[in-house]
Amino acid sequence: MKRRWVKLGLVFSPEGIARHPKLISHAANPLPVLLQGDVYRIFFSGRDLFNRSSVGAVDFDVVKRQIVGTHYNPVFEHGALGSFYSDGVSIGNCYTVGEKRYILFMGWRVSGQAHWYGCIGRLLVDRNLHLTLDSTDPLLCVDSTDPISLSYPWVMNTECEQFQMWYGSTLSWDAGNGEMLHVFKQATSKDGHVWVRKGLAIPYQLGVAQAFSRPTVVKGPEGNLEMWFSYRSGTGQKYRIGFAHQSSGGHWEVLLKKSGIDVSSSGWDSEMIEYPYVFDHLGNRYMLYNGNGYGKSGFGLAVLDS
Repeated sequence: MKRRWVKLGLVFSPEGIARHPKLISHAANPLPVLLQGDVYRIFFSGRDLFNRSSVGAVDFDVVKRQIVGTHYNPVFEHGALGSFYSDGVSIGNCYTVGEKRYILFMGWRVSGQAHWYGCIGRLLVDRNLHLTLDSTDPLLCVDSTDPISLSYPWVMNTECEQFQMWYGSTLSWDAGNGEMLHVFKQATSKDGHVWVRKGLAIPYQLGVAQAFSRPTVVKGPEGNLEMWFSYRSGTGQKYRIGFAHQSSGGHWEVLLKKSGIDVSSSGWDSEMIEYPYVFDHLGNRYMLYNGNGYGKSGFGLAVLDS
């Protein structure tokens, strides 16, 4: 059954708005956390003049499709020089372990190198949706399995009381066609704290889909897992949103043409679409996503039309 996303328009753009110096541009990686009723606090990664990213937020009524609250100050800032997140914080999703809620994030730094260096850190989310750093040490960092850089984690608590994580791992900065090879890998945890890396999760194909980022995983209509993500092919095309489906045997099949969403003919998301976040509210399945400029034009909303 073919499904498509119906675009509902641009939700928020930082352009032309007086912002905090840490949030003067971009609104990337939108992450909705239910505040009350139909209102979600949408966290996002904004940038300062030096392209260092911190976390900002707006409150959004998903039924009325209106911003009902803005937050001038960042809710969490990038770290000091020498920290694993000194140049940026790119957020994943929110999940619960026992009575505590966490948000994993990609903490990255440049340190004068040609490429960034990313590790995965964890934020603690209190009952008022305030964010604090859980540890000054990364939750996951490079090792013999992931020797170059990590990115964009997504965590799900499965029915068998085991946590699953999908995250990005760089295998090469240039796979031979001028594009990096950055894939999705998987890790599992019995307690939500200690993680065991399990290797490659989603198949890739050079020249077709080889630079993956920001997975978002939900249950499909038949109980199977479905994933939307952003990807580049290595042919020079900018980010698009792709789709993958997990079979009953646990294997993932990449079905790029079944994502149900593409760039628009004009406007804020006409050049690229990326960094999706899929969530359910009152029987509807929604997607927040970014458009042109890696989130510089803001983020929009779409609803799934089955």
